[in-house]
Order: sequence, then C-alpha cells, then structure tokens
Amino acid sequence: MGNGLPLSHIKVLDLTRARAGPTAARHLADWGADVIKIEMPASPEDEGLGGIRHGPDFLNLHRNKRSITLNLKKSRGLELFLEMAREADVIVENYRPDVKRRLGIDYEKVKSINPRIIYGSISGFGQDGPLRDRPGLDQIAQGMGGLMSITGLPGQGPVRVGVPIADLSSGNYLAMGILLALIDRDRSGEGQWVHTSLLEAQISMLDFQAARWLIDGEVPPQAGNNHPTGIPMGVYPTSDGAINIAAAGEVLWKRFIGVIGAPELAEDNRYADGEARSTNREALNKTLESITVQKTSEEWIKSLNEAGVPCGPIYSVKETFADEQVQYLGIARDMVHSELGTVKVVGQAVNLSRQPQPSTMRRSTPEKGQHTNEILRTLGIDEKELESLRDEGVI
Repeated sequence: MGNGLPLSHIKVLDLTRARAGPTAARHLADWGADVIKIEMPASPEDEGLGGIRHGPDFLNLHRNKRSITLNLKKSRGLELFLEMAREADVIVENYRPDVKRRLGIDYEKVKSINPRIIYGSISGFGQDGPLRDRPGLDQIAQGMGGLMSITGLPGQGPVRVGVPIADLSSGNYLAMGILLALIDRDRSGEGQWVHTSLLEAQISMLDFQAARWLIDGEVPPQAGNNHPTGIPMGVYPTSDGAINIAAAGEVLWKRFIGVIGAPELAEDNRYADGEARSTNREALNKTLESITVQKTSEEWIKSLNEAGVPCGPIYSVKETFADEQVQYLGIARDMVHSELGTVKVVGQAVNLSRQPQPSTMRRSTPEKGQHTNEILRTLGIDEKELESLRDEGVI
C-alpha cells in the first residue's frame, strides 16, 4: 500500500513457477501490487524451469515480490492458504488443470470463500479439451502453434524463436486479462476466472501470418530475414556488417532508390509495384546487395534515415544496451540485492506520465521464504506456532 503505483491496493497470491505464470505476476508486482510468491518448503529450486535463484533469469523474473514457504499438500498449509485467499484480490497459477482441483485450491473453491477473487490461470493447451492434461512447455507450443514453420531461412526446416515467446506472450495476455477483470469488478463487485494457454497465446502471436491462412487459404512459408510480404524489407550486407532496411511501399521505394543511387530501378518493369517486386524478390535483392555492400553500416543508416527511409543496425544484446537511445529510455533498471549488490534488470516497456515506474526496483528478488514469518503474523500466527509449523514441514 502507498507506493504511489496504480496497483498498490492489490494483493496477489503467486502460485506460479517456470516462466509463463511468473511473467504475469511480474507485471502486477512491477506496477505496485503486493505479490506474495508461494513456494514449497525444503524443496530445491528446479533449475531446469526457473534457473538458479541468484542467476540472471530468476532475478529478473521475480523482482518486486515477497516470498513465503507453504506446503499446500498438508492440511494446515491448505488452511493457511485459504485464509490468505479470503483477503486476496488476485491468485495466479500455472498448474496443469487437474492439479489445482486435487490440491483443493481451484477457482470454485476459492470463489466460495471470496466471491471477489480474480483467479488467473495459464496452462499448456487450455483448461478443457482433449489435450488439457498434457504438460505444456514453450518449445512444444512454438511447434504446435505454427511458429517454427515460418521461422528461419527458406528450406531450413523448423526453427524456434530465440526467446520463449509462448511463455512470455501467455504471461502478458494473462496480466492483461487480470487487469480487465479488476476493472469489471469495480463495476460488478464480482470476481471471475481468467485463463489462457501457451497454445492460444502462440497462435494469437502469429497475427497476420495466421490471417493469411484463415482468410486467403495461403500457408505461409519460411521467409528468413525478408519480410513475408513487403519488399525491400530485410537484412542487407554492408562493407563492415549488415543492416535492416524497410523500404516497402511506393513512397519509401522511390526515396530508397534515390539515396542508393539507382533511380533506373524505377523504370524496370520487374519492380514496377509492390506485387512485381515481391514476384522478383530474388533478383531485386541481388541488385540491392551489390550496392549496399559498397558502404559501411553507419553510412547507410545515416543517409537512409535522413531521407526518411527506415534503416537500423543489427546489434548483439551487449550492443543493444550500449545504444544511446536505449540508455536514454532507461529500460535497464537498478535492483539492490542483499547479497549481489546493485544489479540491472529489464524494466517495464510501458510508461505512465502520472505514475512512472521507479528507477530502482521497490524490492529485490526475495530469498526463498524470506517473508514467511511477517506474512503469517498478519494471520495471527505467533512465534510458538511458527516453530511448530516449521517442524511439521508446513512452512
């Protein structure tokens, strides 16, 4: 409460692990919600899913949260969770659909004691349907969701995207759904179940590539570094590397061929319009590459942008964060960790004029169970019972 951020009045119980669910919870935490990460006691962190606790992945994913250890498989642990749920605004989980019911923490159970609860769920393939109980991971969703068939060079075979995009997008969608449900609750006074899946999120992210099939019956192929429909738009070699150029559309095309000193291309019938350029993409790209390779990346970036033709560098991650515009935007934010000191994590990509995100994270990524005692004390648990709960493996 009182941190000046838009979600400072919201309390969240975070039952998630791996990446998709924690991504949703991270959005809520970054914008001020009191997010309580609930973890199993005396259980080593699964490094295959969440990374080591002091590693960059875990630190970036779980900042701004508090942590409590609580064994939901023990009756007293379940009782304590439901006590917390009575006062919570949001619960986020990414169990397989049957697990939460077996544990006795499913939406209907929580709703019966807190009708205002917003219950957010992410699964691999959906809460119902023939594949509902399959384990779902990002790699599987990228393949089943069609993304790997359109990623990579033509004829290369299936290629995964370099980030877990199904995990990240499903987390983003769930956070958006939770915010929608909170807005609705302000009007209706009632909570609801919000759920998405890796598969749904991945298919949604196909966007116009999916629409090509749904509307025109066209199966999108791999296009490599070329834009699937616009040309010239893609990666072009320079004398010292490569750059991205986006000169599709008649206005940009005419500007582009003027800057590169090839106005005669406007008279070539093979490149008379966008459709013709797409048909003759290979020949056009060979001509353009023979020109772009004659100057440095910096020279082309400067001259093309001055003419209003979009052009940019192709960076490593290190180079990205060294770029002056990236540094100006301040998306790398400080986090002060009790053991590691000040480290940088990736900030939010949304900026609010009245409630800007802090330049330093409000809380560092917690140690496991770091806040167990302080949270349970708010439920009336005294020191003697805390010791007993610990001895019994409840916390």
